[in-house]
Amino acid sequence: MHQPITLFIDFDGTISREDTTDLILQRFADPAWEAVEEAWARGEIGSRDCMARQVALLRALPADLDGFAGGIEVDPDFPAFMALCRRHGIAVTVLSDGLDRVARSVLRRLEFDVPVLSNRLRWQGDDRWQLEFPHARPDCASAAGNCKCSRFSVPPGKAADGRVAALIGDGRSDFCAAEQADAVFAKGKLAHHCRETGIPHTAFSGFGDLAPRFEDWLDRVRPVATGEVRNGLRHRA
Repeated sequence: MHQPITLFIDFDGTISREDTTDLILQRFADPAWEAVEEAWARGEIGSRDCMARQVALLRALPADLDGFAGGIEVDPDFPAFMALCRRHGIAVTVLSDGLDRVARSVLRRLEFDVPVLSNRLRWQGDDRWQLEFPHARPDCASAAGNCKCSRFSVPPGKAADGRVAALIGDGRSDFCAAEQADAVFAKGKLAHHCRETGIPHTAFSGFGDLAPRFEDWLDRVRPVATGEVRNGLRHRA
């Protein structure tokens, strides 16, 4: 009997070719956003505080912001990968520590109607914006706006539901989630982090080379019993 599989896919640098928040800030924000970025890179502030300060520096009308988002490039093999997921009946959720308005705009353009769990970009009128964090947690180890690891951990006192939760990602916001996921598919900084910390993972450079590796993983996971998946999946991913 097939195991239920939930797939969480990072957006910035994974689905999109570049970090879309950086692109938006470069185009529309006061240059002071770069000093905030440097403070985050030095570890002086968490990503939640960093992004809130940077978004407060945005100066863009909604139409201008949406128009810019409409031109953001994505991995050209992502649509084919999504078709693969549909064929296998896999539930896909986009899990991003970026801007929900941007991710949803890109996904609508591609005609994908999937859940997006991300930080909420709220228009304040005129050209002002505020960032809200509906998926933050006060105990998040990385002080992220979107605590991704909470999507993979089993709450205390509750039994595992038998699902297999997989992660596809590329950056720092995926580090803690990679420690919790049943299977990790990694590129960029996430792949480097997994190698350095010994987290079992499948490395990839884009959705084109990921697709056959992902299908091979599916072939190995689907016939396995639930208990074996939870205890032995990682070394086979």
